[in-house]
Amino acid sequence: MGAFAEFERSLIRERQKEGIALAKQRGAYKGRKKTLTPEWAAELVERAGSGVPKALLARDYGISRETVYQYLRQTKLE
Repeated sequence: MGAFAEFERSLIRERQKEGIALAKQRGAYKGRKKTLTPEWAAELVERAGSGVPKALLARDYGISRETVYQYLRQTKLE
């Protein structure tokens, strides 16, 4: 019975991947909206560059520290 359940689960995952791929092609699967506007993100990067602590930035913008670091990494890549 366990082998049958594993096989069934693999079929479900395969169909799910196909559905997500089709949705991405249609443009319906875009992911989550960005928390900060581009202007706020630029301001955040500027303030971080001037030495403001990341925890303070996170509190000011209402986001987590990890999100602050993600915005900083994103601007370095561009």
